[in-house]
Amino acid sequence: MNDAPSSHSCTQLPEGYGEILNVNLQKDKKTAVYINGAAAVIMIVMAAAAHFIVAPVTVLLDFDAEIKLFMARMIAIMAGYAVYIVLHELTHGAVMKFYGARKVRFGMTSLYAYAGSEADYFDRHAYIRIALAPLVLWGVIFAVLCAVVPVGWFWVVYFWQIGNVAGAAGDLYVTFRFFRLPSDILVKDTGIEMFVYSRQK
Repeated sequence: MNDAPSSHSCTQLPEGYGEILNVNLQKDKKTAVYINGAAAVIMIVMAAAAHFIVAPVTVLLDFDAEIKLFMARMIAIMAGYAVYIVLHELTHGAVMKFYGARKVRFGMTSLYAYAGSEADYFDRHAYIRIALAPLVLWGVIFAVLCAVVPVGWFWVVYFWQIGNVAGAAGDLYVTFRFFRLPSDILVKDTGIEMFVYSRQK
């Protein structure tokens, strides 16, 4: 794999490699349902935990508070999450570039936003870091913000955190699957579909 600037990626499959797995959530509706179900469970558990341990969600939904402040919080939740989705994919793309991707393509399907590279194959080490980078990076950033913002704004940031963790359900799914595959796998992620290759015995 020495044809790429990064030792963790290449632009051509090594001799003897063949496809062992294909992941396409646009076509695999059953898996997509499971992942979305897992995301929903994560959202419920995280919201319930914060409601009972940190601050009740009614702090955010207190209609007795100044209406302008209430509306500002609602707008911040929606606008902030929209910005986060862009940052999530940019984070994937930045780590892809770090590991040698020639060109990263961004887009949106009916199910999700994506970052992908059609010309590169990443080894397992690199691809798992690509997959988990947004969860880890933004998880830390949102956790710090949750700890320092006033209680009235805690739920604004925490909703972004819930979206961060629940939205990473697909990334966690492929990470789990890839850990169970041979250590020599190479992954081509177009953003819509993943092709996984390994040396054929």
